[in-house]
Amino acid sequence: MTLLQWRDDFCIGIAEVDHEHQVLIGLINEVHAALGVDRSSERIEDFLGEIHARISAHFALEEKDMRSRKYTEFNQHKADHERLLDDIRDIMDDHTVRGVLDDQALSNRLATWFGDHFKTYDARLHSFLLA
Repeated sequence: MTLLQWRDDFCIGIAEVDHEHQVLIGLINEVHAALGVDRSSERIEDFLGEIHARISAHFALEEKDMRSRKYTEFNQHKADHERLLDDIRDIMDDHTVRGVLDDQALSNRLATWFGDHFKTYDARLHSFLLA
């Protein structure tokens, strides 16, 4: 079972960037697939930590590139990154307190965020980079 299905509306029209985002979603789904084998509390914590780490790493590279190119909308773009990371941390905290992971809520949150972010913030960033 996949957590996050790639959708065409995630595309921003730059092949390399779209591919990188597909790879990130694939990695999230790989980690999630492991939960099909082991849904222990420890495994769920590892899963959420891995998703957070992988997304954080992607954001760090993107933000480094934005800073080096003096991207004028850096602060807004970074703030949107932080919103997703905060949401994931909230889901992690909820699991710690209640001991449950709502896969559907996580999937919906990631799908909504990725769709919105790719179409707005990333599209503007990559237009800036191509100009």
